[in-house]
Amino acid sequence: MQTKVEASATEPPSVAGTSVSLSGVTRAYRTRRAQTVAVEGLDLRVAEGQVLGVVGPSGCGKSTLLELIAGLQEPDHGTVEVAGAADAKGRREVCSYMPQHDLLLPWRDALGNAALALESQGLARREARERAAPLFERFGLADFERSRPRALSGGMRQRVAFMRTLLPGRPVLALDEPFASLDAITRTDMQQWLADALAAEPRTVVLVTHDVEEALFLSDRVAVLSRRPGRVVEEIDVALQRPRDRRAAVTDPHLAHLRERALEALR
Repeated sequence: MQTKVEASATEPPSVAGTSVSLSGVTRAYRTRRAQTVAVEGLDLRVAEGQVLGVVGPSGCGKSTLLELIAGLQEPDHGTVEVAGAADAKGRREVCSYMPQHDLLLPWRDALGNAALALESQGLARREARERAAPLFERFGLADFERSRPRALSGGMRQRVAFMRTLLPGRPVLALDEPFASLDAITRTDMQQWLADALAAEPRTVVLVTHDVEEALFLSDRVAVLSRRPGRVVEEIDVALQRPRDRRAAVTDPHLAHLRERALEALR
């Protein structure tokens, strides 16, 4: 299943000047009876062109963090800035958000699903499909443009969803556990695929995952969050050049050491 992603035939959007900054961020959810603080006093920085992996216990606010970055929520306290934009509307304009589930529309073919993000920006359907079509060969889905989601494997569906995330050309990607629903073998293949895709189409990336090995393999840096309310309790630099080889990473002593360090921080 592994497919090498070739360099883009067109220039990807520049990541120069792109960064993500959260300072003293608190976000709480309130009901009539109670209040749940998802993240509290959270500070985080992502340099331009960097891939940051975020791991933490279930319910620690990882998805909330991504939605704040992507402009889908506003903090109760603190500031969130993405590529110079501090308001929610501005953050939405520079950030593409990929949720945990592919959310492909069953009545659209794969090409139509990938082009949907461009259509939502006002591009005509035909032009959107023409712009999306070249990605299918580059990302190993040639001849599947006309396939409906039900005819695609889980890994194929995630590739289409990732293409839909890339196509608007926004310099920041917020990826929320993109491979959580896949089986172990497919997940491993997709991790390598994503590593190659990000090398071919560089972006500033915040990747949320519950898989420590996945975060270390794909990221330049990993932030470990505490139990709710989420705070950064450890930041780990991964001093290995990207893209990495997934098979070699399994036995790499440096990554093994970092894995133990991350697991200790989670405990």
